[in-house]
Amino acid sequence: MHCAIQKAEALDGSHLMQVLWHDGAESLYPSVWLRDNCQCSECYLGSAKARKLLLEALDVNISIKDLTFDRKKVYIIWPNEHRSEFEADWLKKRCFSRQAREKLQEELFLPEYQYWGSELQLPTLNFEDVLKNDEQAYEWLSSLKKVGIVRLTGASDKQGEVTKLGKRIGFLYLTFYGHTWQVQDKIDANNVAYTTGKLSFHTDYPALRHPPGVQLLHCIKQTVTGGDSEIVDGFNVCRKLKEINPRAFQILSSTFVDFTDIGVDYCDFSVQSKHKIIELDDKGQVVRINFNNATRDTVFDVPVERVQPFYAALKEFVDLMNSKEYKFTFKMNPGDVITFDNWRLLHGRRGYEAGTEISRHLEGAYADWDVVMSRLRILRQNVKNGN
Repeated sequence: MHCAIQKAEALDGSHLMQVLWHDGAESLYPSVWLRDNCQCSECYLGSAKARKLLLEALDVNISIKDLTFDRKKVYIIWPNEHRSEFEADWLKKRCFSRQAREKLQEELFLPEYQYWGSELQLPTLNFEDVLKNDEQAYEWLSSLKKVGIVRLTGASDKQGEVTKLGKRIGFLYLTFYGHTWQVQDKIDANNVAYTTGKLSFHTDYPALRHPPGVQLLHCIKQTVTGGDSEIVDGFNVCRKLKEINPRAFQILSSTFVDFTDIGVDYCDFSVQSKHKIIELDDKGQVVRINFNNATRDTVFDVPVERVQPFYAALKEFVDLMNSKEYKFTFKMNPGDVITFDNWRLLHGRRGYEAGTEISRHLEGAYADWDVVMSRLRILRQNVKNGN
């Protein structure tokens, strides 16, 4: 972004700066914001990209004493003679207009979603390419953010492959089930996933106050019959539910549900949380699904008259997920790794027959969305700059 300043002046008793740009646009900047974001070495630590200026030292009613400009910069002198310089590109990027703010938020958070149902074309990349090539890794994480799931093929049939992916993004998310965990039939299983039975659609770990954002599942061994994976785009199903039954959507997005998980694995644990099954942001957009029927607690902290309507709403949501229109079914092969958005997708598994030997073995791990988005931004910058 190479912007040129045509004119800059102080307005509103010098409590506001207006910039007219050569492209005809104009921007307004409050004086208090400009002073707070002074980029000089006294106010800003460039090596850490962090503000040094203390809020205690900020006059919230500050005005501009003197202002000059050229095509590339604005120069401000404050009442105490402190001087600030602001580059044109830096200012234009931080314009307070709605369009500019939306553009910057999109650049920072990549909020675009590609919704899907049973017609999903599963994005697929090569495991080794993702580990070694920044463009392939960028394709992996940007597709993961937009579509919600990516399959990687060509991993080995040994444990440890998800750990390599963890190192590729930064680090994995440790839970009470360990840094990684083995999904296979176990005697006295401490989780329903460690059985051969059908798993209905769920998100992992809503018993945590901060459920893991991304799940990695590596197929090491696969049963011949059964064990197929099922996934559904929870955000897409929420859109449909809101359309056909707004009352059910309202109940599921406003009722706090108790979740629990008690047992011993990486260490002993007794976990409790409360979540709305459909979690919305301040704009009413769905940002996370929190639902696991196995760990939904018997404790239900609502008035008695709200119990049955809640069950009716939840049943409608689950029935929608299971409809042919929204459900996508596939079978993982040894060497496949599926990586998916655990806040958006609900996943399940068809049952398979128990035998004398373990016939199906997946290794799983979690990553935090903060870690994934951090790597995605860095990869985007590297790819854009041709590094």
